[in-house]
Amino acid sequence: MLTTIILMACVTFSSRYLFLHHNLPFAVGPKLQQFLSYSAPAVLTAIWVPIVLLDEGELKLDWHNPYIPAALIAIVVAARTKNIYFTSLAGLSVFYFLR
Repeated sequence: MLTTIILMACVTFSSRYLFLHHNLPFAVGPKLQQFLSYSAPAVLTAIWVPIVLLDEGELKLDWHNPYIPAALIAIVVAARTKNIYFTSLAGLSVFYFLR
């Protein structure tokens, strides 16, 4: 178990080191930068969609599901303010009051 953790830490460090260390002869081109710009939204979407839309493995698309209104409010607040703190506060507040 400890060996796996250490090996994964080494893999993670080395992959980050290639992009962050300026003395290495490795540069990311503009097309790769554009491609990588989609990775964060894709990963975050893969995390929040099952949480919001699934309940015990079943699709739950009704208004009794407090995650849906909270997610919609968070999306609207994020689009208007572009502030993570307001977005988190708005989504959590709606979820808390509907729960």
